[in-house]
Amino acid sequence: MGISTREHGDGVREIVVDVPPVNALPVRGWFELAEAVREAGRDTASRVVVLRAEGRGFNAGVDIKELQAAPGFEALVGANRGCRAAFAAVYGCEVPVIAAVHGFCLGGGVGLAGNADIVVAAEDAYFGLPEVERGALGAATHLARLVPQHLMRAMVYTCRNVTAAELHAFGSVLELAPADRLRETAFAVAAQIAAKDPYVIRRAKESLNGIDPVDVDRGYRFEQGFTFELTLMGAGDRHRDAFVAEGAQG
Repeated sequence: MGISTREHGDGVREIVVDVPPVNALPVRGWFELAEAVREAGRDTASRVVVLRAEGRGFNAGVDIKELQAAPGFEALVGANRGCRAAFAAVYGCEVPVIAAVHGFCLGGGVGLAGNADIVVAAEDAYFGLPEVERGALGAATHLARLVPQHLMRAMVYTCRNVTAAELHAFGSVLELAPADRLRETAFAVAAQIAAKDPYVIRRAKESLNGIDPVDVDRGYRFEQGFTFELTLMGAGDRHRDAFVAEGAQG
């Protein structure tokens, strides 16, 4: 369990998140994921990365219970820095990153998928930002890479989710697959990339990042500032405490 990496002889690097029960990562987990992605990109044998998860869903964001159990703001700052590091690692990885999403992709999961080069998804997958209900803000920068602008705003304000089928219609999910064939589907796409000239693919990734109209790291950091404000004003703890209490009752 945790973050594991597997090298495949064809240049495909597989990174798997397995943090039960819902892949909500603790502070350390975000930094470990960031380092795994960075290491994959630095390895000259890597041609493409497949990022996926085990368990009930792709990612449920940060571990809110960890945040609320820790004294002061150290855990909150750590989670924000860890998320930023992981999202940036995916975006800046020297080779293309394919996010293989199943089940829920929420909060930080949207940050990972939104910064990936390609998203393939299981037919049961859905995406959302419940941040407003958690007294936080963030990853709208990345959601805007997956859905049109007005839908992104509606999703932030209402905390509604969208399905993988909807994202497939928008073109932001490349392939839909039955859940039991998601990994196979992701690897089929990865094989197409791995078959290309690796030097050219690395330059393609660099060039595409260079012409991106949005500085995703700067945008996300701007959003994070409002999470700190909400916490200082009491709204953050109030909503996170309610979430933890609800989970305890359930």
